[in-house]
Amino acid sequence: MRSATFSTRRRLYLLARVVVARHYRRPLTLAIVAGALSSSPRQLQRAYAQFGEASFQEDLLARRMAAAAELLIEQRAIPIRDVARLVGYRQAPHFAQAFRRHYGLSPARFREQALRRVL
Repeated sequence: MRSATFSTRRRLYLLARVVVARHYRRPLTLAIVAGALSSSPRQLQRAYAQFGEASFQEDLLARRMAAAAELLIEQRAIPIRDVARLVGYRQAPHFAQAFRRHYGLSPARFREQALRRVL
């Protein structure tokens, strides 16, 4: 691989990570992020494969789940359905399912356990 291709692809990956970090609350797809960076979805997919530890979807999910966990722990007054909306899910059941797959606990149980650790 040419060094110019390598550096361009690395820059694309890093910029995509910034877009995901800033806009994870919005409905993002590989195509949307690629378009925002004036690239093709395939090039962005290659950049993630070459430089990332996870795929685009896994990166987006991890960002959303980390933000959700933080909200569940630090903002106990916010209902779970609102946490779901705040991290980019339109439907709370889809959020709960994704959260359970990621952390092995429902959002309510996660919050409950975090509360017990504090007390």
